[in-house]
Parts: sequence; structure tokens; C-alpha cells
Amino acid sequence: MSKQAAIPPKYSADWLEKLDGRTTLARAVNERYHALTQDLGGIDRLSYQRQSLAKRIVYMECVIEQQEAALSRGEDVDQGRLTQAVNTLIGLLKTVGLDRQARDVPDLATFLKQREGNK
Repeated sequence: MSKQAAIPPKYSADWLEKLDGRTTLARAVNERYHALTQDLGGIDRLSYQRQSLAKRIVYMECVIEQQEAALSRGEDVDQGRLTQAVNTLIGLLKTVGLDRQARDVPDLATFLKQREGNK
């Protein structure tokens, strides 16, 4: 199976994995996904549902940015589709939450003890 160098026109659950990781686009998209999941408390603390929504959020951002780039080049863009995409993104973001989630951090003594145990 060949890897993709562009955002697919239709969403699929494995769209991130299908991107060619050597491309600037894939690296940028994966950085966004990582940043979003970190803001939500870390991938290890997210339910399957939130992980799924995070992928959709990043996908919708890409779709919107593609349409905005086309507008900046003077191309015709379906304003209804753009508005729908923005509204979808807003809904997804509200669903997962707009605030950063604090991660559990051990006290210094526990951290040092864990660190010594990993050596």
C-alpha cells in the first residue's frame, strides 16, 4: 500500500497512518495531533472516543486550511461547505473541551525514586 502525500478528500479512521511520514505535511499534522492530545491530558489518558474526535479535529483543520488557501489564491470556494466545516470543527472542539487538562505529576521524592528504579 502506498503512502499518501496529501490530505485525503474523505475522512477515514486511519488517515493519519496512511500519510507519508517523510512529508512536511505528515509531520505537521502529526505534531498537531500530538499537541491536541497533550492538551487533553495525554494520549494515554484519552478514551477511544476522545482519540477518535482528536483525529477528526485535525482532519477538519486541514480541510478548512485547504479551502482558505484556495481562497487566498483567488480560487472559487463553496462558502457553504467552508462554513459547515468551521461549524463542525467548533462542535468537535467544544465536545473534547477547550481547556488544557492537568496531568498527574508525582512529587519530587516519588519522581526521583521512579527515576532510580529505571536505571
